[in-house]
Amino acid sequence: MTDSTPAPGSVALITGGTGGFGRALATKLREREVTAVLADLDSERNRSVAADLGCPFVALDVTDRAANEAVVAQVEAEHGRLDAAYLNAGISAAKSEDALDLDEFMRVVEIDLFGVVYGVQAARPAIRRAGGGAIVVTASLAGLAPMATDPGYSVAKGGAIAFVRSMAPRLAREGTTISAICPGFADTAIIDRIRHEFTAAGFPVLTAEEVADAMIAAWAEGEPGAAYVVQPGVGTVNYRFKGVPAARTEAGEPAAVPETLRPKDMR
Repeated sequence: MTDSTPAPGSVALITGGTGGFGRALATKLREREVTAVLADLDSERNRSVAADLGCPFVALDVTDRAANEAVVAQVEAEHGRLDAAYLNAGISAAKSEDALDLDEFMRVVEIDLFGVVYGVQAARPAIRRAGGGAIVVTASLAGLAPMATDPGYSVAKGGAIAFVRSMAPRLAREGTTISAICPGFADTAIIDRIRHEFTAAGFPVLTAEEVADAMIAAWAEGEPGAAYVVQPGVGTVNYRFKGVPAARTEAGEPAAVPETLRPKDMR
């Protein structure tokens, strides 16, 4: 993807907006004269980050379905429209290759997967009212290549990618493109506890700015349902999913999926 520019005067909502990716994205959007509304947990630190960036702040726990809808309503009321939603909030679990902490597992899935589902549900009608736009989900390379050290994160990000691909046809009919960004390891707080391992191994990590560039390009010219891999030294690549083996009839011919089960735009 090339780095096209969203229209000046547009309004974007960024969940997890005061984290590394959120800050880098907000900075780049402001340079393009886009209003970037940062949504995050309500704290003095998060409000201060938004103020330093010159961005409006809204308090949001992404696991609260009603709160997602209330935040979108607030954005529309205060800024007149919503053109793009960046569903970027996420956490990871403690590194472990042995015991599985089910409470921690469910907490990661609740934020990283259901936070996306609730965010799409809330933003969809507002973006439709604005005449169409984009929803960009921050997934991860772990959603395509699961990590043995973090099953919860892998499941959540893999589920987010599947959700994006499943929702893409119906959103496209409304003029909204939904896609996923799948960065490899990046220089944000999420790798703080294992940062020394990357340094010791001489392993390159992405900058938040590199990921933010991919996020902006996904808004401007992303393909519906696409999963964009971002890797150091590689750039942004549209991941091509391998098709599954098709069912065959008794005669050995490929069997067609029943028409009622196909997306309307494929009938």
